[in-house]
Amino acid sequence: MGSITAVYTVLVEGDDMEEPVADEVRGILDGHIVLDRNLAAHGHYPAIDITRSISRVMPALLAPEALHAATEMRGLISAYEQKRDFILLGGYVRGSEPRLDRAVAAKPEIDAFLRQSGQEFSGFEETWSRLTSLART
Repeated sequence: MGSITAVYTVLVEGDDMEEPVADEVRGILDGHIVLDRNLAAHGHYPAIDITRSISRVMPALLAPEALHAATEMRGLISAYEQKRDFILLGGYVRGSEPRLDRAVAAKPEIDAFLRQSGQEFSGFEETWSRLTSLART
């Protein structure tokens, strides 16, 4: 395994991730963390967009159960985000999609898990326990 040798930042106009420089950077790096202005505007810090961020080395670094929990959490977030407008407009009917039902039920807990103030500390055991609990939701 290697180590982090640099942390680069790329600010793209209008949050356009298909902009040529951003697109090229995503293609050559082992991972990227995408910050979202909308999350920040709603007081969600760190404002990391989980569905658009990625690590190509994560599968090689995590134990299978940790990878499963992280993948499950990401899937729940994605399921909710794909139907966000539908849910907010009142078109969501409980029982029509089991995975979406899980995502809607877990949304407040997932949001709380993903938020952290600058003065807050969460140890490994606590974080692991919360992640695995949410993945089983």
